[in-house]
Amino acid sequence: MLTGGVRGLGRRIVEKLVAKGARVTVLDLDAVGLEDLRRQAAGVNCLQCDVSDYEQVVAAITQFHEQHGAVDVLINNAGILYSAPLVRVGPSGVERHGVADWHRVLAADLNSVFYVTSCVVEKMITTRTRGVVVNISSVSASGNAGQSAYSAAKAGVNALTATWAKELSLMGIRVVAVAPGFTETESTRLALSESVLKEIIKRVPLRRLGTPDEIADGVLHVIENDFFNGKVFELDGGLVI
Repeated sequence: MLTGGVRGLGRRIVEKLVAKGARVTVLDLDAVGLEDLRRQAAGVNCLQCDVSDYEQVVAAITQFHEQHGAVDVLINNAGILYSAPLVRVGPSGVERHGVADWHRVLAADLNSVFYVTSCVVEKMITTRTRGVVVNISSVSASGNAGQSAYSAAKAGVNALTATWAKELSLMGIRVVAVAPGFTETESTRLALSESVLKEIIKRVPLRRLGTPDEIADGVLHVIENDFFNGKVFELDGGLVI
């Protein structure tokens, strides 16, 4: 099961999993995108769900479990990339980071991980299903100027990864994270200006952005390696050394 699989990195992960013969279910808010995914990726089970809404998550996971049984691989990929500093100087003077935007980013990028994982893991434990939870984090978890909400959410994801690995490993459930650096996706282009991206690329030793293929391959790697647990696998081209 993967959240946010309609486009970008999530879509590429779905395609890689399907190519390996996995039975994939995608949870996403985008009904039109899900319909397109159904047409292009035969056999993918699509459920419309706002993963930042707890009641919708409970309903979706319950529906899935009744029809298919417990999940053995969960990939928490859904989220939004948002950039805004704590304060900025605007036309009307000094402006604070928007509270609504703060809550929106935390709901999409952190709350959703808690909601989906708690519901999925409950079913795994009830049915004695062994498996793995993969949380998509970010190198911004270490603190990235201009991304207060996003950095805070991803730092929370890293903390949950370690906490849940300690709690769930004895029940045969690994919990890991993959932290991409700046990646060539539509969301990256929308969130960051071309000038900012150029400055970021200068700081990457490989002098380029990552590709969705490279990040998706990293996700498959941590799924398949049964000794990787409780850690964050950073794929950033050497940006954070």
